[in-house]
Amino acid sequence: MSFQAYLDNIQAKTGKSPEDLKALAEQKGFLQNRKLVATVKATDVTNWLKEEFELGHGHCMAIWALFKGKTD
Repeated sequence: MSFQAYLDNIQAKTGKSPEDLKALAEQKGFLQNRKLVATVKATDVTNWLKEEFELGHGHCMAIWALFKGKTD
């Protein structure tokens, strides 16, 4: 599955675009000024996404990659 396919599936399941998830992550303190906070670990983000959106681990890791700056 391509990176974009992961993002498309996440949006279909949650109703949240990548930009929406970035905004929510900023509210949670995971991102600051659109950049990942240095002390935030992958587990922090994956646990949040699993609990709040019931995403699987692979989809959570795609969002983690997005937060780290992956774009394709």
